[in-house]
Amino acid sequence: MALNVGNIAPDFDEVDQDGKRIKLSEISKGGFVALYFYPKDETPGCTAEAKCFRDNWDSLKELGVTVIGVSSDTTEKHKSFKTHHSLQFPLISDSSKKLRKLYGAEGRIIPARITFLIDSEMKIRLVHNSQLNPRSHVEEVKQFVIGAKKRD
Repeated sequence: MALNVGNIAPDFDEVDQDGKRIKLSEISKGGFVALYFYPKDETPGCTAEAKCFRDNWDSLKELGVTVIGVSSDTTEKHKSFKTHHSLQFPLISDSSKKLRKLYGAEGRIIPARITFLIDSEMKIRLVHNSQLNPRSHVEEVKQFVIGAKKRD
């Protein structure tokens, strides 16, 4: 079962495509983290989603959002995918599907495409689940953060 808005995000300590350690509780201290789970590198929908995060990088950074992508592809595939599409953010290999299970992001037939927006206190502020509209994930994150900043 997927985590919901208001839940505390499970912490993790994983490595990205370059072997660099990524600890969620450390990264989230700087603001928001958009942790997005996607099915597979180099597929049309997943490439569109990654490129959308890439193309919105500057505005996401201005809003204080750090992006992390997660799929079950290998670190080598992630490294190639990141280089091929000039992605600025880390990709975590979840070949054991441990993170997917921890976040309830397994999916039914194919792995889920789901984004969790996590704040500096590790609270999940937004859950966006859309398999068929990969570009919507970035827009949902941006609109939520802009709204949250107006409310503060």
